[in-house]
Amino acid sequence: MNASSRASRWAAAVPFLFVLLWSSGFIGSKLGVPYAEPFTFLTLRYCIVLAVLTPIALLTRAPWPQGRGQKGHLAFAGLLIHGLYLSGCVWSLRLGLPAGVLSLIVSMQPLFTAAFAGMALGERVLPRQWGGLVLGFIGTLMVVAHKTGSGLTFLMTVPAILALIGITVGTMWQKRHCPAFDLRTSTIVQYAASLAITAVLAFTTETMQVQWSGQFVFALLWVAFVLSIGAISLLNMLIRSGTAVNVASLFYTVPAVTALMAWGIFGETLTGLSLVGMVVAVLGVWLARGK
Repeated sequence: MNASSRASRWAAAVPFLFVLLWSSGFIGSKLGVPYAEPFTFLTLRYCIVLAVLTPIALLTRAPWPQGRGQKGHLAFAGLLIHGLYLSGCVWSLRLGLPAGVLSLIVSMQPLFTAAFAGMALGERVLPRQWGGLVLGFIGTLMVVAHKTGSGLTFLMTVPAILALIGITVGTMWQKRHCPAFDLRTSTIVQYAASLAITAVLAFTTETMQVQWSGQFVFALLWVAFVLSIGAISLLNMLIRSGTAVNVASLFYTVPAVTALMAWGIFGETLTGLSLVGMVVAVLGVWLARGK
C-alpha cells in the first residue's frame, strides 16, 4: 500500500473515529463528575492536557502560532469550543437539565452552522444537505425522546444554549481565521485560555474538593487523553480539511453512539424508537455531508 492510499484511508476513517472518541467523553464525564464538582473536574482535565502536551511540543520543537493575531484567533476559538461549550454542558447538568434535553439542544449545531455558513464562510449549502440536516435532527430527537423528562425551567436551558453558541461559533471561527496551525502548539494555546476560565469558575463557585478513587482517576485520564487530546486533534483536522457543514453534521451521530455506549456500560434503556432514530440520524448525516 503506497503513501497516497494510506492517507486516503486515514482521511476516510477520521470522521468515524472522531464520533467514537467524542461520544465516549460523555461516558467518561458521567463516571467522573460524582467525585468532583463540574468546573473542578474540567480544571483538572485541562491541567493534565497541558502537562502532557507542553513538554511534547518543546521536545519536538513544534512551531508556535506566529503573531498576536493568530494566537488570539486560536485562543478565542478554544474559549468557545472548550471553555464555553463544555462549561455550559456541565453547568446545565448541575442545574438539573436532563441529559436527553442537553443532547437535543446542542445537536441543533449543524442547523445553526448551515444557517450562517454562507454568510460567515462563503460556503453553499445544497438542498440535499438541508434535507439531511433536518432529517438528522429528527433522528436525534427520536434517540433522546425517552430521556427528556419533566420539570424543566428556562434557567436550566440557558447554559445549554450558551454551549450550543460556543461550539457553533467556535468551529466556524476556527475554520475562517485559523486555516493552518500545528496541532500540538495550537491545542496548548486553546486549553490554556480555557483553563483560565474554568479555574476561575471552580474557585469562585465550587469547593474544589475531590474524592479520589480508581474510577475517578480512570475517568479523568480518559477524558484528558482520549477526548481532550485524541478527539480534539481529530476535530481540528476535520475543521481544517472539510466544510463547516460537513463537520457539524457529524455531531448528529454523537447522541446515538453515546446511547449505545450507555446501554452497554450502564445498562440504560434503549427503546425501539431510539434504534429507529439512530438509523434516521445516520441517513441524515450521509445526506448532509453531500457524499
